[in-house]
Amino acid sequence: MPLSFNDALGIHEQALQVRSRRMELLSSNIANADTPHYKARDLDFRQALEEADTSGGLHLRTTHATHIPAVGEGGGDEVLYRVPTQPSLDGNTVDPQLEQAAFAENAVQYQASLDFLGDKFVGLKNALKGGQ
Repeated sequence: MPLSFNDALGIHEQALQVRSRRMELLSSNIANADTPHYKARDLDFRQALEEADTSGGLHLRTTHATHIPAVGEGGGDEVLYRVPTQPSLDGNTVDPQLEQAAFAENAVQYQASLDFLGDKFVGLKNALKGGQ
């Protein structure tokens, strides 16, 4: 049975989409660190990646009849609220240090996924050229 292009890339494409969505959520948390009653959000990377892998892509859930269905924009189905370690008096649950550390870790992992995909493309290119 011949290998498809998606099989050759493995799960790295979906990992990039999930990491990109997570980066958006974490940067939103950092930007709203001083916003009263803002609730820090994140996603479960493993769960989102499993959903992307089994469904063939990432799907956004519509929660209202007027929402436009979208496919492949990243994010998984479930955005979770972070449980605060020290809730603030104004109801904000963002811990800037925690968010910055999570953002930095996610950025490194995003870059690693990019590097893996780059290596896959180089390998595919070499295979197509006959190893030259």
